Amino acid sequence: MSRVLIIGAGGVGSVVVHKCCQVPEVFSEIMLASRTREKCDAIAAQLPMPIKTAQVDADQVDELVALMNDFKPELCINVALPYQDLTIMDACLECGVHYLDTANYEPRDEAKFEYHWQWAYQERFKKAGLMALLGSGFDPGVTNVFTAWALKAEFDEIRELDIIDCNAGDHGQPFATNFNPEINIREVTAPARHWDNGQWVESQALQTAQEFDFPEGIGPKKIYLMYHEELESLTRHIPGIKKARFWMTFSDNYLKHLEVLQNIGMTSIEPIEYNGQEIIPLQFLKAVLPDPGSLGPLTKGRTCIGCLIKGLKDGQEKQYYIYNICDHEQCYKEVGAQAVSYTTGVPAMIGALLMLTGSWKGAGVFNMEELDPTPFMEKLNLHGLPWKDRIL
Repeated sequence: MSRVLIIGAGGVGSVVVHKCCQVPEVFSEIMLASRTREKCDAIAAQLPMPIKTAQVDADQVDELVALMNDFKPELCINVALPYQDLTIMDACLECGVHYLDTANYEPRDEAKFEYHWQWAYQERFKKAGLMALLGSGFDPGVTNVFTAWALKAEFDEIRELDIIDCNAGDHGQPFATNFNPEINIREVTAPARHWDNGQWVESQALQTAQEFDFPEGIGPKKIYLMYHEELESLTRHIPGIKKARFWMTFSDNYLKHLEVLQNIGMTSIEPIEYNGQEIIPLQFLKAVLPDPGSLGPLTKGRTCIGCLIKGLKDGQEKQYYIYNICDHEQCYKEVGAQAVSYTTGVPAMIGALLMLTGSWKGAGVFNMEELDPTPFMEKLNLHGLPWKDRIL
């Protein structure tokens, strides 16, 4: 029986609270908080059990502290914006609350995805006897656990890791992003980076592509090399990795629109003056694009996210593929969200469940691959994200 504070009432936050309500024996008291309380109330009205809602500005430590001191949660699940990770971690430390998020901190004024800001909290969380779990989404999150599982169950040494993310869904809109447009576009337009023989190699965004044949009828799709935050932690915590890359599919339509928006300056995060006030073009673009939460009833098709791993087992070379396939329409039927929100929200709930039940415990700041993958892998099969694997 645990009291949990969930911060963030977007598509992922909605999935997290729905899934927590499916395990009331663990998540006995829930509060959902956001900058806009009306969003929380709308989600609460859909749930099978009563929850509390609140308004909070997650940029303000004092507001977060006041809310935590009033509600007294054991754990805070942060599914707000990545810009707000550090203020929420500060509040958790002040109030003695365990912490979990799904994406690493990044500064507002620079598209820079690094863990060092949060890893710097290690001694403070350790001294406080608190646990901070970073990146408990799908990628990062499940992909980290897949890698740790492969090392535990399938390999003696991992040499190469390719994380491959495919959204084969279609929402029928001319241009829309499946999660927060500002975060999505910052991520996609950032320079690509991959790990190669002990160093980072940088290249132009969306410059490197190849074809990958996805399983279970999804078929061949073009995948593009990107940088994703789990590469940083996996190359740090999994010994022996010589090469690590992240790939994602994009439709030609998406890339065409993105190119035009870049060319006219709409993806810029540099402030400009408009009608006597300062605005950021990307934030304006976010305001006019479809809300990702509105795509749930429109999206059909499936996602396929997994890890293609090469390494050694008993002195022999081995290639192994582990993945999940998630159906957009089934997700909407269950929790009222499309699969991109679902595949992030379910692992957040599972990570929280393992922390609250003591399966995962510790003092300090942890990435997912540092913990025993077995209980998490078991929970994926029980809570809507079953995995499959094969030797290639």
